[in-house]
Amino acid sequence: MTALKPTPTPQAVDAQTNADWWRGAVIYQVYPRSFMDSNGDGIGDLPGITSKLPYIAKLGADAVWISPFMKSPMDDFGYDVSDYEDVDPMFGTLDDFKTLVTSAHELGLKVLIDLVISHTSDQHAWFQESRQDRTNAKADWYVWADAKPDGTPPTNWLSVFGGSSWQWDTRRNQYYLHNFLRTQPDLNFHNEDVQKAVLDAARFWLKIGVDGFRLDTANFYFHDKDLRDNPPKPEEYGTVSTPRTNPYSHQQHIYDKTRPENIAFLNKLRAVLDEYPGSTMVGEIGADEDPHQIIADYTAGNDRLHMAYSFDLLTSAQTPAYIRDKVSKLEAAINDGWASWAMSNHDVTRVISRLEDGRESPEAAAVLLAVVGSLRGSPCIYQGEELAFAEADVAFEDLQDPYGIEFWPNFKGRDGCRTPIAWEANSPNGGFTTGKPWLPVDPRHIEQSVSAQDADPNSTLNKARRFFAWRRTQPALIKGDMSFVQLEADVLGFTRTLEGQSLLCVFNLSSNEKTVSLTGQGVTEPLDGHGFTCTLDGKVVTLPAWQCAFFKRQA
Repeated sequence: MTALKPTPTPQAVDAQTNADWWRGAVIYQVYPRSFMDSNGDGIGDLPGITSKLPYIAKLGADAVWISPFMKSPMDDFGYDVSDYEDVDPMFGTLDDFKTLVTSAHELGLKVLIDLVISHTSDQHAWFQESRQDRTNAKADWYVWADAKPDGTPPTNWLSVFGGSSWQWDTRRNQYYLHNFLRTQPDLNFHNEDVQKAVLDAARFWLKIGVDGFRLDTANFYFHDKDLRDNPPKPEEYGTVSTPRTNPYSHQQHIYDKTRPENIAFLNKLRAVLDEYPGSTMVGEIGADEDPHQIIADYTAGNDRLHMAYSFDLLTSAQTPAYIRDKVSKLEAAINDGWASWAMSNHDVTRVISRLEDGRESPEAAAVLLAVVGSLRGSPCIYQGEELAFAEADVAFEDLQDPYGIEFWPNFKGRDGCRTPIAWEANSPNGGFTTGKPWLPVDPRHIEQSVSAQDADPNSTLNKARRFFAWRRTQPALIKGDMSFVQLEADVLGFTRTLEGQSLLCVFNLSSNEKTVSLTGQGVTEPLDGHGFTCTLDGKVVTLPAWQCAFFKRQA
């Protein structure tokens, strides 16, 4: 298939010069290992991404977020960095990345990369020095603590990936903290030298030309200096970021993350980005207690994160009541802050496999993209979402994810959403690689490949292209205010308003036709061009299953 090189749209060109480009921008997430393999080793790489940038631009994205590609032993597939200023050879070279940035900018695409600074790999030179003894120059760069008198860990803190978050080290005869794998020791952000070092790492990539960062675990940077135990979590809190089968979900994480010192560091990081006008950052907030207030706190004003996201829409079925509840709570808290909304990413089950009625339908995938693209915030689309990919069922013997291996079989980990993209319907491995892919390509995904959908005007891919192209013509959907309206069950409705333009957005998130009265909503006329269908009879709109409609309304 010959890749088409689209002409950058006016908004995409504006994104290169407008410092506020990120507000309402469409972000497309690439998981490098699974996007496109250029050299046949079965693992996606930077040249592979570069070759597919025209595809991302044609989809209607304003920016591409590339998951980790820095040097790493890959215990957690790049989220364990061993060198912040180099590319891991499996993905290519630093020159390959520079070529990628240049190519993206030529297409009007911004480039965001993962900045993973709450922890490093245990193979990082900083940790290798720190663990030698208690007096070396980097002795205090990581979180070290003595055992309790009985030899047990300093606190009851738990790792997200299972077990205690403390690992004994025989060189120092101390424990070190790791919120994730034991090979991912936590940096000690109470040390000013550590803060300076990670800020310098950010500058390194900004100088190369990246347009910003996605901050992994942005609320994990600091720990409680007094090493107090976390209290148990009351049952009514539930859990959003980890499954109940994981003991981590049984604690209130008061002392091991989301510490008050975090905001002062975000001020410093924002100051670095402000040295590079137009750069931005979106923070991942992994919190079960009041993530809305944390996002509000972390994005308030002009000296913290530009935007942030939680796991609200990433871990549940997408019912109108659920979306209304979670989004309205954030809207009530966030004031001048800004959210990034996503329904799928590299850490969670793909969204159409989470629907309550069990339907993994292309129609559902298309309308859910329209929902996330219509909420107040910056939508983030995960690779394959625009192709209606369902969660892949990866056999235990093929699993790569240590998280899934640890909690199998009740929790199968993250491999099911990380399987390779299928580009060609009639090529081995869907055209992803000429070698053996690092994870199997799902046969269902090959049937839904880019080449197959490209030729079908009614495919999810082409519906997504039409919707995001239309969205660019609607300023209220990009930066407007938002307010929910109460409609019939299984129908989600809200308004978006900006400088005299007011829209009513209506979504049928069910497998049944819905008839909805628009009386009292101030509707003046329906809008077309977005690619979805409805029937309007006076003030009554009929929406087929998994469809949506947009209307002009009196401002």
